[in-house]
Amino acid sequence: MTANTEVLEPQMPEEEIVSGHDPKRGGMDPALLGMMLFIASEVMFFAALFAAYFNAKATLPVFPPEGTEFLDPMGLPLIATVILLISSVTMQWGTSRIRKGDRTGLNRAVTITLILGVIFLLMQAYDYYELITHHDFGIDSGVYGTLFYTLTGFHGAHVLGGVIGLVVILSRGLSGQFTKRHHVAVESVHYYWHFVDVVWVLLFLTIYVLK
Repeated sequence: MTANTEVLEPQMPEEEIVSGHDPKRGGMDPALLGMMLFIASEVMFFAALFAAYFNAKATLPVFPPEGTEFLDPMGLPLIATVILLISSVTMQWGTSRIRKGDRTGLNRAVTITLILGVIFLLMQAYDYYELITHHDFGIDSGVYGTLFYTLTGFHGAHVLGGVIGLVVILSRGLSGQFTKRHHVAVESVHYYWHFVDVVWVLLFLTIYVLK
């Protein structure tokens, strides 16, 4: 008769395991940490763009220049803002569902978020078309035009990156790759999407409301 010398590692209760945290090493999952560091770098990037905008506002005698009253916060910009805010709510809902093991809820929420993100991009493209063709307002329209298109254009590029991330999450979700314990990718895209939403709200207030 031989003794069983195998040492069994204690199992963490299911409800105590949170995706994005490494129960063996402790701390945050490396993939999620990488996303957080990337978001931190993007915060500094947009902070520099906002600093350039406010520096121009403080130094130029007239800012924004006369003749740019067509940049009205009501209408298309406001609708686009509401759409992006709703998409943030649906993304939060999807993440909360997969945290409870609800794959169907995740897929539905990500689908809605993806559609809203695409709608936002289409509205931004249409807004650019209207500004250029009907108001002759382009990126070469002085300092203000350059700042406007740089700020909103880089934000649109980040939204596009988020949309691509949502496509990847949805395809993986539909194939059943995410569970209550393993959904770090969902958490990462979730935080990134909230980031682009917050940036847009600040842009909307700065460019359209406060001016």
